[in-house]
Amino acid sequence: MFVLLGYALFKNNRWFYFIPGVGVMLAIISLILGDASILALLIYASTAILFLCTIRRIFKPAVKPLSTKFRSVMVIVCVLGFLPTLLALSIAGEVRYNPVSDLSHKSYTQAFIAMNERLSTEYPFGDWKKVDWAAKKNKYGPLFRQAEISQDPNLYYKTLRDYLFSFRDGHIQIVNEHLYDGNSVFKNEVGGGVGISTVQLDDGKVLVSLLIPGSPADQYGIKLGAEIISWDGKDVKKALDETSWSENPPATEGHRILNQGRFLARAPIGQNIQVKFRNQDDPAIITAALTAYDDQYETLKKTKVKLKKEDPPVEGQILKENYGYVKIRYFLPGATQSDPAKALEDTIKEFQEKQVKGIIIDLRDNPGGDDDLVAQMAGHFVNRKRIFEYVSYYNRNTGRFEINRAETRTVQPSRIYFPGKIAVLINHNTASSGEGLPLILKGMPNVKIIGFTSTNGSFGIVSAPIEVKMPEGYVVQFPDGRSLNLDYKIQGDSDERGQGGVTPDITVPMNGQTFKMKFIEGQDVELDYALASFNS
Repeated sequence: MFVLLGYALFKNNRWFYFIPGVGVMLAIISLILGDASILALLIYASTAILFLCTIRRIFKPAVKPLSTKFRSVMVIVCVLGFLPTLLALSIAGEVRYNPVSDLSHKSYTQAFIAMNERLSTEYPFGDWKKVDWAAKKNKYGPLFRQAEISQDPNLYYKTLRDYLFSFRDGHIQIVNEHLYDGNSVFKNEVGGGVGISTVQLDDGKVLVSLLIPGSPADQYGIKLGAEIISWDGKDVKKALDETSWSENPPATEGHRILNQGRFLARAPIGQNIQVKFRNQDDPAIITAALTAYDDQYETLKKTKVKLKKEDPPVEGQILKENYGYVKIRYFLPGATQSDPAKALEDTIKEFQEKQVKGIIIDLRDNPGGDDDLVAQMAGHFVNRKRIFEYVSYYNRNTGRFEINRAETRTVQPSRIYFPGKIAVLINHNTASSGEGLPLILKGMPNVKIIGFTSTNGSFGIVSAPIEVKMPEGYVVQFPDGRSLNLDYKIQGDSDERGQGGVTPDITVPMNGQTFKMKFIEGQDVELDYALASFNS
């Protein structure tokens, strides 16, 4: 653009023709460094074409002055040329260069040190979570070294996993670990079940929340709601604390505790486990000897919600006493519903026509999706413009995190607006963009957030994730951006203590009564609390 501008506004200066040559050299350097994105390749090609068009002028400068007609054409070309430049700038945050670190050829220890070093500058929540990078190096480095010396890929994998989980960030993942499909370490350590899953109450008691008919636990007389006293010879609280396996990193304390209940009763296939338990309404403590069998991870799968492709993103209905209920499963188009925003608008319009007394928005187990869609859908519940988030990324040129103004998201009031009472249902699986709507609505006088726990606490941006290729073929991904609130503070993500996410305004207690209602009688306890909140 600078060269074209020179054509248009200045006299015939030979030094202009050297600039495309410099551009070509910069393009070559950028390509060698690995930036081969589609946008970058288009810029490289444009630079090369301009260079070829001007190279002759370097060796044989034009003697005749540029005609007025030629200059006019160059002005038009220059103006048109700036349009794609402005477009590129407007989406720069989303298509910026974020290179993959290929450390797969290094040793276990070398790869870990290189990954830890990169994350120490680029991980978006290092300061927020008060990560001590030197301490991580000192803690995990010897373990990687031990795995390297003993040539133990299983120890290497478990150490890598422990390191990643220590960040308490649900967006961090080994994308190709295939836990339920061929992961030998996972299978060997927690592939066996005895037919139960558990939940820890607020008072510390551990009760059976799931019982598989015909399983060893069922055959031994363990019933739904039974209290576990000890597990495998240990006090149940100690056994829970030592339970570390999980599908994803638990970002909050609430998520960690719930997950430990799911994995407490997992063990290697064939392992004998001694369990002391007490059934409800029976004072006798019974000792059972259970043997873990290959249940194909049944208890884990039954306690982890998995969305189906045919499930529509948005679905609404009118409940008893004329309250509106809308389930938002995820913030993306679905196979059977291409426009979730329109579906929500139609639902709210129907609620208004039927003059509902309040609306319950169910975001439980919503894994997220598109922040722009969240902002659009939130417009039905606000009556003034609100800042949703500023987005901040690491700038590899300046070495610091900077706000990408083009991605600043606001919530604009919608034409269809609901001013009445609103209850928002959340749980520990309300994650990522799914946490956006509660963040927007939190604190509004007509809104109550309701749940047993806070949301997932993993609200980081994953537009161009930090990707690291590690030895043994593992590919690790980290979030690459921060979501900032109106005060430019990180919002949504848990801190180093596991505190974060959106906390409920009304916390549903996990006690004997709510446990019985939820896990034995099958009632929707959170929904009952939401309905009660409208009358309080």
